[in-house]
Amino acid sequence: MTLPSTHDVALAAERRTAARLLLAHPLVAADGPHADLFPLIRRHADWLGKRFQQVLGYRLLVDSSFARLFKAGLGAGSGHRLERSTGTPFTPHTYACLALALSVLVTAPEQMLLSHLVTDIRAAAADAGIELEETGRAAGKRTLVAALRQLVEWGVLIETEGQVTAIAQEAGGEALITVDRELARVVVAGPLAPARDGADLVRRAADPGFSGPRTYVRRMLVETPVVHLDELTDAERDWLRTRQRREGQAFSELLGLEMEIRAEGVALVDPEEELTDLHLPGTGTVAQAALLLVERLVERLRPQEPGHPATGGTLVIGVAVQDGLVDEVLAGLIAEYGQRSNWQRGYLEDLPALREAVLDMLVRMRLMAHAGRLRAEGEGLPEGYVEDVSEGRTVTDVHGARPSGDGWVLLAAAARYATLVTVRPAATACQGTDVQEELPL
Repeated sequence: MTLPSTHDVALAAERRTAARLLLAHPLVAADGPHADLFPLIRRHADWLGKRFQQVLGYRLLVDSSFARLFKAGLGAGSGHRLERSTGTPFTPHTYACLALALSVLVTAPEQMLLSHLVTDIRAAAADAGIELEETGRAAGKRTLVAALRQLVEWGVLIETEGQVTAIAQEAGGEALITVDRELARVVVAGPLAPARDGADLVRRAADPGFSGPRTYVRRMLVETPVVHLDELTDAERDWLRTRQRREGQAFSELLGLEMEIRAEGVALVDPEEELTDLHLPGTGTVAQAALLLVERLVERLRPQEPGHPATGGTLVIGVAVQDGLVDEVLAGLIAEYGQRSNWQRGYLEDLPALREAVLDMLVRMRLMAHAGRLRAEGEGLPEGYVEDVSEGRTVTDVHGARPSGDGWVLLAAAARYATLVTVRPAATACQGTDVQEELPL
């Protein structure tokens, strides 16, 4: 066996660093926050472009001043949302302002006054028949500022004199901004032209094309905290189960990720804890309450003797959460931890708001979900999507592995955050080994 040379090791490390950066930050500017690593992307552009295309079906564009990895979607409800500096998610109005601003900026002059940009955005909205939140009022101004600040963060807008927040000033402030038209043109990754509407755009973006199950499963693995088996079609489950060890090695080499395989699904874990936009355990009221809630739910809702059908067991991917249980547990946590942990007063006095924020985090972490139809049942599949399994092959039966109907479901991966450790045979699932560890996004 020939050991890799020092040069080969260094080369692989450089490529892995560049690939991880692009996966976490698909738009990297040469003079932006990651300017120190931009030369690595340029140096390995050809190799990175081929690997991203082969493995994930993503297109990579590397220019002298920026690099753009054009990711594809995963379907409805699977997007990674944008947030304001306060952590508040973008509203539909904020996304509308962002899209309208981009439509104006692709043909804008290199420099322009902020007031002129606002006027052009209003005109674009009128031309498109879009009713924007009144930009002359305080709420409308804040919405527009949030959209423009996102463009500043991406490098599309440069605040040459003044800041875009001047819009929100009572007297109506002014600023001089510089526009990077090339960056504005590459922000949008989806196939806009053929899409009939927003829903069709999401479906088209999620279509992996001719590579089918292979590409979609790989995208799920790198873009979500955990992939439960009933979130995959028969063909996708078949492909994953027959190649998961090989794929684990490939993702380790390309991105430095470790594959964790359980009966209920698979997760890619990042030992460096860098490739995630969510942290659990984490800081702040919502993250702390979410961790405590999921621990308590796991203790109370642990299924009886879950296992794998191949060994005669019953596959359990999710268990039902009784109506009112979340509120009951959260109320107890507020009484026990709220004051002494210095949780935000607004959440202490508004249980519904805390519940909404906590459940939102747990859904995004794939630890809880709404009951409903799943991909394994044909939900959300692109038109003409190939999902046949080779004749004679059997796949894991996921029918009934989680509750159907209405209400909330506690998912198998939640057991990683349980406070008690139990050891079960290797064939059992996420409920078997309980570890407090962060899953990557």
